[in-house]
Amino acid sequence: MKSRPSVLSPAVLTVGAVSFTVFAWASAFVSIRSAGAAYSPGALALGRLLAASLVLVTLLLIRRQGLPPRGARRGILVSGLVWFCGYTIALNWGERLVDAGTASLLVNTGPILMALLAARLLGEALPPRLLAGMAVSFVGAVVVGLSMSSGGDGSTSVLGVALCLLAAVAYATGVVAQKPALSFGTPLQITAYSCLIGAVACLPFAGQLATELPEAPLSATLNMIYLGVVPTALAFIAWTYALVRHEAPLPRAGVKGPRRWPVAAG
Repeated sequence: MKSRPSVLSPAVLTVGAVSFTVFAWASAFVSIRSAGAAYSPGALALGRLLAASLVLVTLLLIRRQGLPPRGARRGILVSGLVWFCGYTIALNWGERLVDAGTASLLVNTGPILMALLAARLLGEALPPRLLAGMAVSFVGAVVVGLSMSSGGDGSTSVLGVALCLLAAVAYATGVVAQKPALSFGTPLQITAYSCLIGAVACLPFAGQLATELPEAPLSATLNMIYLGVVPTALAFIAWTYALVRHEAPLPRAGVKGPRRWPVAAG
């Protein structure tokens, strides 16, 4: 008797994971804007990461996955501090000063920065035409961000754009740091422990969260929980799942190897 073939191929699952991640992260910008009206940047980051950590630790226990291998821990530490903590706080703060659409546009410069970091740290090639296109994209994003900012004056506008660009830098750095870790640990391990480290780094904002939580409207708190469960816990698992399975030739003559293509975080 022939075994029943799998309903979904690995390629389909990878595309599905990437698609889910894109939509989940896109929705995060709107939820951050909504929840940010009631929660300060640090408190919102802590609440989001605590909600995500609860989901991820539960999944770790269900899947019986323990501590990550030693080789993955450096990448997890950097990813947790820079991406989960630093990126989240910078984006929360930036979205208090610019609208959600502008923030999303500016954070989308992350893949450009990622390519530059990959060239520097991983030896990937950057053809001149690609460099020119990246420069135009980056300048365009900054110009549009400044023109569309909802800040009350020029200094506020510049600060909001700068914070969103800082979030893009943190996002790019976190992805590059995370890639080697995925060679050692599972997507769930890398995501869960990075999130836990980010939550611990945000603990100085626990007092703000405790003060703001009773006064926040239910809609803001639900948005904060949504940010933790969907764009963080579930979307980051889907992201790392796709990251370890999507392979393409590196842009160097005669060299084959894994290259992971980024999408915009939220």
